[in-house]
Amino acid sequence: MTGGKYGDLEAKCKKSIEHLKVEASRLRTGRANAGMLEGVSVEYYGSFVPIIQLGMINVPEPRLITVQVYDAGAVEAVEKAIQKAELGLNPMRDGNLLRLAVPTLNEERRKEMVKKLHQLGEDAKIAIRAHRKDANDLIKKDEKDKKISQDDARKQTDEAQKITDKFVAETDVVVSAKEKEILDK
Repeated sequence: MTGGKYGDLEAKCKKSIEHLKVEASRLRTGRANAGMLEGVSVEYYGSFVPIIQLGMINVPEPRLITVQVYDAGAVEAVEKAIQKAELGLNPMRDGNLLRLAVPTLNEERRKEMVKKLHQLGEDAKIAIRAHRKDANDLIKKDEKDKKISQDDARKQTDEAQKITDKFVAETDVVVSAKEKEILDK
């Protein structure tokens, strides 16, 4: 197996970690975070557009997000999209400016968030292990096709496992940091 295939395994695992970080950033912690609106799409003139393209998102206070909508005709659409996103945020309109007060989380809601976070972490680990399986399948195919020796196949399988272990550990770090952020009041 060439170094390129390893780079492929490592690149795929990095993408899984990045996806986990993005998904974790969307979880509410009781503090305002512009990333909370990242996945919100707005129906604008018949097509769905990311909210970031329709307005400037700011966090002027720890519990407040503002969206300065560029087009006055899109304010209502942006407001509806935020409500439909089920983020627990209720937009208040002030001309082209939407104010989103981020309510504090109660203990029950924090536990729900942590549970969802752990599920996201588990999903990332499953994806990383699937990438390892794909790499191992390539190694076995190369060995079967006599492109590499049995010893090289074993070394490469061990290397794939080391890469997998590294990224699974990184997943745990991301999850525990976000869990601490959620549980801190």
